[in-house]
Amino acid sequence: MYISKEEKKIPISDPTGRWSDLTLLPEWEEEIYDVYTVKKHGKWIMLKALKPELRDDPKSQAILEQEFDTRYNLAHPNIVMVNDLERIPEIGMAIVTDDAYGYSLRRLIDEKRLTPKIIQRLVTQLPDALEYIQENHVKHLPVTPEGIIFTEYNENLKLTNVGYDHRDRLESQDTKQDIIDYGRLMNEVLDNLPENLPRLRKVARLAENPESDINSIHDLKMRLISRNQKSVVVWLLVFIAVMLGVLIWLNIR
Repeated sequence: MYISKEEKKIPISDPTGRWSDLTLLPEWEEEIYDVYTVKKHGKWIMLKALKPELRDDPKSQAILEQEFDTRYNLAHPNIVMVNDLERIPEIGMAIVTDDAYGYSLRRLIDEKRLTPKIIQRLVTQLPDALEYIQENHVKHLPVTPEGIIFTEYNENLKLTNVGYDHRDRLESQDTKQDIIDYGRLMNEVLDNLPENLPRLRKVARLAENPESDINSIHDLKMRLISRNQKSVVVWLLVFIAVMLGVLIWLNIR
């Protein structure tokens, strides 16, 4: 786990020896949650717990439990995995997740450390994660640079704040908002790149525009793929159509 100088070690009293090295991570703070890293039996994990002033508030406790229930069954390579809901010494009930070993997109933007691989992950992995969330009818907060982690070694994208409620269906404004948020995020990223990426900028501006014709993540992904990739898709469709035609002709004979 990357530990910055802003992060704070918290003394933890645990006679069982299960927990150690509890550290508050201000960078990952959410509206009602603090986020921590800690060792459980010597292995790093992350915790999402209510802020101290909310720990005894029944409404906040219900929100924490609802978010756990919503996220527990989600499994996607670009979403931080939720493993348990457990009472932790010093901080109370907490959502236990895998350790996200890396850096937030916000930090990478601010420190001007964006790389071509990170841009590629935003073009491919982020839409895939959003599509998965929508397919599972999960209501979530806006996607922002603060809620995206890139792992330290291979720069894989991980969403941290992926949902707090499960619905029977999502409203069209929910799915459209994801596209608008994606466009807004990508425009900020592009504003902080030394080089100009006009094709990606065009898609980002379209996505951010509420009046655009990008109305689904599928539409967005099709706009994001390169012309060469589009040509391959067209070629494959033509090939499949020809093969189907041959099969039909052979069956008729």
